[in-house]
Amino acid sequence: MAKKISVIVMRTAGTNCDSETIFAFKSVGAQVDSIHINQLIRHQKKLSDYHILVLPGGFTYGDDIAAGKILANELRFKLREDLKKFVAEGKLIIGICNGFQILVKAGLLPGSEDFRQEATVTLNDSAKFEDRWVYLRKAKFNGKESRCVWTKGAKEVVYFPVAHGEGKFVTPDKATLEGLKNSGQIVLQYCDAEGRLGKYPVNPNGSLEHIAGICDVTGRVFGLMPHPERHFFREQQPQWTRFKGLLRHGDGFAIFKNGVDYVKEKL
Repeated sequence: MAKKISVIVMRTAGTNCDSETIFAFKSVGAQVDSIHINQLIRHQKKLSDYHILVLPGGFTYGDDIAAGKILANELRFKLREDLKKFVAEGKLIIGICNGFQILVKAGLLPGSEDFRQEATVTLNDSAKFEDRWVYLRKAKFNGKESRCVWTKGAKEVVYFPVAHGEGKFVTPDKATLEGLKNSGQIVLQYCDAEGRLGKYPVNPNGSLEHIAGICDVTGRVFGLMPHPERHFFREQQPQWTRFKGLLRHGDGFAIFKNGVDYVKEKL
């Protein structure tokens, strides 16, 4: 009998990418529940019943104060112990766009035991909302790829859309950034079609080291600004009719499949 992989897609006021994210996980064989955060806070649902926690894109609580900050505080102060246990048990977390902002501001990324915020995701250098497709490459420092389990075996350069006004990843000091590089926590970088790093518009927001996504030290908690769920099928790629011999699935498929496959093998 096949193992049941349980995924929780957490939502609240302003979440708006949950449906396509649910579809992506269901398409790779997971059982998915859409759960409002209040159901977890009130103990009507238990986080411990799931293998993967997903924070999808959107504009939670209208991105008041700062993008993702209010939901991040709810995670830090209302679900802290549940989240600590979830990560300690070897389970997976992914945050996409607003979900990435939330994970960073909740202290789950880059990751600290006391949920201390160690970086942030702030206003784009362009001072405008960037809504377009971008290329990303798997980051390599000192000749090594990141330790992220979500991107293992994925293509070296992928093509995903971004849709954000606050996507610039920054650290408080150079030492923190160097620590991320040395520990294999930088997962994806903005690049051009040939995989070359570049300034705006190649880097849509001005992120340090062209960072588009990072993971924690375990490689199991992953956040990224671009939307893999929006390139799940090849037909979602705006230029798909120009290419022949493309696989049925788009570049985002591998991320969701990797998450489910990891649970099957490790948990």
